[in-house]
Amino acid sequence: MTTTWNDLVTTALLGTERRAVPVGVREPGQEPAGALLDAAAVRTVQRRAALLPVVARARPEPAPEDARPPLPAAARRRLEQLLADRSGGGGGRRGGASPDLTELLPQWLAAANGHGFRAPEALLPALLEAARARSDLRPEALALGGPRALWLARLNPQWKYALRGDAAGGAALATSGGVAVAGAEGPRVWEEGLFAERVAVLAALRRRDPAAGRELLGSTWAKERAEDRLMFLDVLREQLSPADEPFLEQALSDRSRNVRSTAAELLTTLPGSALAARMAARARACVALDRTTDGGPRIVVEAPPECDAGMERDGVVAKPPSGRGERSWWLSQLVEAAPLEIWCERLGVGGAAEAVALPVADGWQPDLHAAWCRAAVRQANAEWSRALLGPAAHPPAPQGSSWLDPARLLSALPAGERAAWVAEFIAVHGLSEAFRLLGVCAVPWAEPLGAAVVDALDSARDAGGYPWSFSGVMGLAERCLNPAQADRLSVLTTAPGGQAMASDYWTEAFQRLIGTLRLRATMQRELAEGAPEETR
Repeated sequence: MTTTWNDLVTTALLGTERRAVPVGVREPGQEPAGALLDAAAVRTVQRRAALLPVVARARPEPAPEDARPPLPAAARRRLEQLLADRSGGGGGRRGGASPDLTELLPQWLAAANGHGFRAPEALLPALLEAARARSDLRPEALALGGPRALWLARLNPQWKYALRGDAAGGAALATSGGVAVAGAEGPRVWEEGLFAERVAVLAALRRRDPAAGRELLGSTWAKERAEDRLMFLDVLREQLSPADEPFLEQALSDRSRNVRSTAAELLTTLPGSALAARMAARARACVALDRTTDGGPRIVVEAPPECDAGMERDGVVAKPPSGRGERSWWLSQLVEAAPLEIWCERLGVGGAAEAVALPVADGWQPDLHAAWCRAAVRQANAEWSRALLGPAAHPPAPQGSSWLDPARLLSALPAGERAAWVAEFIAVHGLSEAFRLLGVCAVPWAEPLGAAVVDALDSARDAGGYPWSFSGVMGLAERCLNPAQADRLSVLTTAPGGQAMASDYWTEAFQRLIGTLRLRATMQRELAEGAPEETR
């Protein structure tokens, strides 16, 4: 029976000669009065801490080893500073000339992981707490923390996010010990581990032996939960090949609509798959070229009259969203899932640009071109993305093309071409319409993109604008501009003639940007100086 505070007080009042001490002695030969005082001291601390006494639990297993190299001393101090700034109220401030360290933490984590470092054990609690508050930090933070971060997360319910079966947990395990986990311990972890650990096992095995990873998933597929099956299918995206087609074809009959839809999406990225051929046949039946009109060839569209069981099995969602017609909804899904290579032959043209230039009858152009856009992104087809984007000098939203999403189409282009297109767009249209486009460009921004952003900011200052009108772009520039631009920006801190108030604000904004770029350069040097030779 648990001894209460009242039991101790009563014994003290009556005296140990008249009442037995309700606790055991701590040491051989200890006087009863001493044992009573020891128990009262322990209970006093518990009362002050509002902690109820509990039965002692078994000690946790020792933390696993992490063989990765430790951070260099300067980089360790930098991480400590970044994590301390997170709790110091610095996040999100846009005023003043001092860099916002909170916004540099994601980039620092990615760079440290790129060099293969591990997080200092003493900073793991702060790192886990930072990732708890910001979900965007979790993949990189858990990767840096490695197996010891997951070990620690099991001891604190506030950090249970690290043990979930999402990309965060999987990324951490795959980075920190994927090869080992996928080896001798793999089958046991797959059968008994937490879901994040199972995702890591599958991801690591998939990278090493795609067929073995697929077979491991197939061995337990039937008894997995629907949400788990969906997560596991996402792992198959890596190393996806025609050998995965039979497994994905079976998943088309899954009882979960989300699983069926994801399986169908994966199959459409395999141009030679049977599903891609079925979708191509359906799309061809809906879209054709009419050469009989006086105005020249044009595309004619006959949307599907119904959504049959075969279409639903292949991932077509029968019920359209609110405000969307059924037939146009079904047509869009068929065209989006069909291989883009079929259209040149079907329309009798030599390439994507000619197909996109053809007029479309009866107002079907927005639906058809929007489906082509989604297909170009899904299939990572640079030719079609380029044709649908058109020249950057065109107006950002031409009449009749509200379906166009340049940011998504840009993601299918090579990084250098993407940067050049956005740079030309900014030179013609300015920064107001460019925020989303900048967000899809590789970091640091390649030239001429960096120069175009700096020139546009300088032009905005000369035109009498205010820096807070471009706060989103300024924030991106702090994280994405090449630090080498700092010297070029320094000449802009001198206020031009006129517009004195705006110039003062711009000078402060540029000084802040310069300081952030130089700090990023320092951080990179701190990590590189202690990094292994192969990662420098």
